[in-house]
Amino acid sequence: MNPTHSDSDLQIAGDILEVPHLLRPAPEHPSTVAEFVGLARAIAADPDRWRPLVRYDATTRWYHRLQTGPGYEVWLLSWVPGQGSGRHDHGRSSGVLTVLQGELTEHTGRGARTLAEGDQRVLAPGSVHGVANDSLEPAVSLHIYFPGLTEMPMHEGPGSGNSAQVAPSSRHLGAPDAPTV
Repeated sequence: MNPTHSDSDLQIAGDILEVPHLLRPAPEHPSTVAEFVGLARAIAADPDRWRPLVRYDATTRWYHRLQTGPGYEVWLLSWVPGQGSGRHDHGRSSGVLTVLQGELTEHTGRGARTLAEGDQRVLAPGSVHGVANDSLEPAVSLHIYFPGLTEMPMHEGPGSGNSAQVAPSSRHLGAPDAPTV
């Protein structure tokens, strides 16, 4: 004879949330694309952390390394109207671009896309794009690179002439130099 079981017959001894050895510890640093996107959103949601650091420079884009961790960097950039990065890629680094304030235009081989406050873009290694402030108001963006940015080759083509700061054809970056985007 097979006994029948109901849902009420199945019981867990104790509260599963009170058994710490069964729970995965929260990571100290992000390690996946989703976790880097989450880090960018958390920073964006805390303007008291980044807004006092922002500076605007009419001659060049301003930048500040906001945070580093094992294998990644977080950069804060400001853009006055007319400033742009030129077309480039991020070498072997992936990236997350988040607009914190204002509006930026991303230029890719597929055309131009307006990125408004809160918009995010995930960038694969080697993907080519350019970013510019084509609006009439200043903008601020957050950039996370993983692994940390070591090179940023520049590319010719549409969108490359939109730069207030022209970089060499292959710019190699190392700490504490700043990213183009």
